[in-house]
Amino acid sequence: MYGYTCEYCEGIVKKRLIKKEIFKHKTGFIMLEDVPVGVCDTCGYRYYHSTILQAVEEIANGKRLPERTETIPVAHL
Repeated sequence: MYGYTCEYCEGIVKKRLIKKEIFKHKTGFIMLEDVPVGVCDTCGYRYYHSTILQAVEEIANGKRLPERTETIPVAHL
């Protein structure tokens, strides 16, 4: 999944472990920790393996329980 050319800028996609990644889903936000992600070394575009996106979908739809739930502060500016 890594070492290929970025479809946006021709950079090289390299594996990175992202400490916290937030996904926006139609049911709300899902945060995953220690996520292996393909990241372009030039433009920074992120490529996710289908198993990561499947996990987001399962958690968002209640088919898989999260390890914990955190509250996110919200403010108007």
